[in-house]
Amino acid sequence: MRRREFMMFIGGAVAAGPLAAHAQQLEQTRRIGVLMNRAADNPLGHAQVAVFQRSLQEFGLSDGGSARIDIRWGANIVDLERKYAAELVALAPEVILASGTQSVAALQRVTSTLPIVFVGVSDPVGAGFVDNLAKPGGNATGFMLFEYGLSGKWLELLKQIMPGVRQAAVLRDAANPAGIAQFGAIRASATALGVDVSPINVRDAGEIERAITAFARSTNGGLIVTPSASEREQRDLIIALAARYKLPAVYGLRYNTAAGGLISYGPDLDDQFRRAAGYVGRILKGEKPADLPVQAPTKFELIINLKTARALGLAMPQSLLTSADEVIE
Repeated sequence: MRRREFMMFIGGAVAAGPLAAHAQQLEQTRRIGVLMNRAADNPLGHAQVAVFQRSLQEFGLSDGGSARIDIRWGANIVDLERKYAAELVALAPEVILASGTQSVAALQRVTSTLPIVFVGVSDPVGAGFVDNLAKPGGNATGFMLFEYGLSGKWLELLKQIMPGVRQAAVLRDAANPAGIAQFGAIRASATALGVDVSPINVRDAGEIERAITAFARSTNGGLIVTPSASEREQRDLIIALAARYKLPAVYGLRYNTAAGGLISYGPDLDDQFRRAAGYVGRILKGEKPADLPVQAPTKFELIINLKTARALGLAMPQSLLTSADEVIE
């Protein structure tokens, strides 16, 4: 090879080196979508996304580096969820994380092939997202919010903190099949505990206030507040009404107790986002959602707000305080 040709070859190789490395880096960047059923200014939602992002790093996926994560905030508003679902699918990510039933429903309206990993879905089979829990069969899989058998535990807790309870009002989202099933599970355990249960729908603030005000006229009563997106929107009102009428209330998720609710027992939501990152990593390595089983929660937390208990004049059983994962003073 002549010297001039050799130098041109070496120069071309040197120039091509960075370009090839850059092209390889671009090829390795994995694109991931996230559709949250919370508002963009919701601190809890941002904290959960942060948990997901940190967990992805265990698979060598860092946002802005080996991965690009596009996030949309649907706020559990149907039109907004559908708009952002279409936007995310148009970006052609390799997989999408979806938080909540509404987000999954919106995504499956626009794609039947793009892999979806969900968290916080109460009844993925009933909602039509998967064929069955062991073999989802389609483009979605993920992590259930809870099993319905858990619902009876809330009534047991109410009985423990208020042994004389005779009536329980169950706040539920009647438009969500999960809300109906939760109430059914609570009612199934009510007879053995000697408690009459009645539903309160959480459609709007006015209905909630009227129903709780009417319920508070009875004696020996308490509340059970089942988790749902509608309940989350009315959280502050429900907690305020329970305080106003001195009604012991059991909630299904930690954020209620942190905001002033009396006691909560339910799945650790952060744990679901951590585990979802694992499914995303496995899908990016070639596994299919159809073959990844839908999983029930494995980590639960009992949270007690002792300040609220004192305001209600309740002495919490020592057994509960000892077994609590967190006691808020």
